[in-house]
Amino acid sequence: MSNSFYALILAGGSGERFWPLSRRARPKQLLRLVSDKTLLEETIARLEDLIPRERILILTNVEQERAVRDLLGDFPKENIVAEPAKRDTAAAVALGTGWVAARDHAATMVTLPADHVIADRKAFQETIRTAATAAEETGALVTIGIKPTWACPGFGYIEQGKPVQLRDGSDQIAVHHVVRFREKPNIDLAESFLRKGNFRWNAGMFVWSVPSVLSEFNRHAPELADFISQIRAPGEFDNALRERFSKLPRISFDYAIMEKADRALVVEAAFDWDDVGSWLAVARYFKKDEQGNAANCNLTALDATNNIVFDQDGTNIALLGVHNLIVVRTKDAVLVCHRHQAEKIKDLIGKLPGELQ
Repeated sequence: MSNSFYALILAGGSGERFWPLSRRARPKQLLRLVSDKTLLEETIARLEDLIPRERILILTNVEQERAVRDLLGDFPKENIVAEPAKRDTAAAVALGTGWVAARDHAATMVTLPADHVIADRKAFQETIRTAATAAEETGALVTIGIKPTWACPGFGYIEQGKPVQLRDGSDQIAVHHVVRFREKPNIDLAESFLRKGNFRWNAGMFVWSVPSVLSEFNRHAPELADFISQIRAPGEFDNALRERFSKLPRISFDYAIMEKADRALVVEAAFDWDDVGSWLAVARYFKKDEQGNAANCNLTALDATNNIVFDQDGTNIALLGVHNLIVVRTKDAVLVCHRHQAEKIKDLIGKLPGELQ
């Protein structure tokens, strides 16, 4: 990398899939699901020795701002910004791009979700460095592709094209042209993607130079480009954020920019990756007994199989004669549902009392 390097961490979210542990003010990235650190803390730690904290912007929303600031008490306060309204990822990336451009108009930046599980920090940083080199050498927008392990219909996919050889001679991590982005497929189409072998999961991690992404905003999303111009102007950040952000179009960055970009590359992740999108996914990190029960606490089970148990305080839980359940206990609520209904937990939120949402 030859340019200064910045990071934008997207730390919003609705806090629905992990109720009752998650709430609107405490979404997935603020939870300690798989370690003693929250996913947001793990995301920041993953950037140590790669990007200094003063060059990291954490973007959250007004509902979750206090929780983020309380969690990250030693983080630069001015580097935590709350969106005044929910406007999807295109507006969020525009905001982050303007923040970086105001500090270094020639910088390279990485955009990362705050709620992924990645254990191999070294391989993660090697992948990001390769992506940054590719972005600087080619002027392309670079996305990180995850090699699929199964035909998941819940992820977007990236179709890889011809390989790209970087000038620095590095060929340890694969870089390819993007043929096209494919939105969440049905299961049959997802299986065909796996058979073809040149499709990767789109994990929402991007790297680009500021001039390159500004060019794409100007070409494909002029309203967002105008917003960037306003917030990067000296002394205008707070005013533009307050007056303009809530009026921006509600559209994803993939739709607004990536799918239309003139030049897009995909770098294959050399690291492990997990979206941990539900209690079913988190259960993979819990201890499991011989009956297939997974729990983060002490569990006593009799004639009980394939259950998932989470207790916020580590209380001993006993199960008798139940199968395929999800049981989650927090200080003020208990969830009991069938594991096959896990995707519908978010539909339950609106029926709860307001103080539990």
